[in-house]
Formats: sequence, structure tokens, C-alpha cells
Amino acid sequence: MQTDPIADFLTSIRNANKAKKVDVTVPSSKIKIEIARVLKEEGYIADYASRADDKQGLLTVTLRYSDSRERILQHIERVSKPGRRIYVGKTDIPRVLGGLGVAILSTPRGVLTGSGAKSAGVGGELLAKVY
Repeated sequence: MQTDPIADFLTSIRNANKAKKVDVTVPSSKIKIEIARVLKEEGYIADYASRADDKQGLLTVTLRYSDSRERILQHIERVSKPGRRIYVGKTDIPRVLGGLGVAILSTPRGVLTGSGAKSAGVGGELLAKVY
């Protein structure tokens, strides 16, 4: 059985968000930290922090809500999966929700948003769509 740590990470965020939790802690990895960085830069999460433990480290993501406790993060989905990788060229980067959402790509220049990858002139693996 093959596992997908990125999908587990996104599912943990989705579940904590639906339950209106303040934060969620998951096992850390470089790609998860980079995805959390993009989510923070785009304003979908309040903050993230990585800390060491005896194994691989832990990543704590602090979720963000409006003043009336409405969820900022409405939807987060994994696109490329271990069984079916989805790669896009620089001209084929999708617009999520007519430009209101964000596509997260893993590119040769690191993990970028769709618009960041377009301006950098690179394509890559389409990791997730968020809005």
C-alpha cells in the first residue's frame, strides 16, 4: 500500500478547518513546510511552525477564521496523486475559481502559486487547488 503524505497533510487541515479547530499538528517534511508557507503568504492560514522531535519533526499549522468565526479556507484538494501525477506547462497553469483561488505547484524554483509560476516562466507538478 502506497501512502501520500501531502494528501494526509491537506486532509488534516481540511478536517481541522471543518471542526473549527485553532491549529493542527502533523509530521513535518520540507514539502509540507513549503505548502504551509504558500498558504500563509496567500492568507489562507494564520501561521505555521516547525519543531524537532525524536523522529522527523512536527509541523503545527494555525488556521485562520474571520471575526465572526467564518472559515477563510473554503476548499483544499489534492490534484496530483502518487498513482497519477499531473504536470502542467507554464502556459497550462489552471485558474482556480476564476482567479479567486490558488493553484499550488512544485516547480524547479520551489513550491509556488500558479501566478508565481507563470511570472517565473516555469511549469511543474500541480499539487493542490485552494480557495
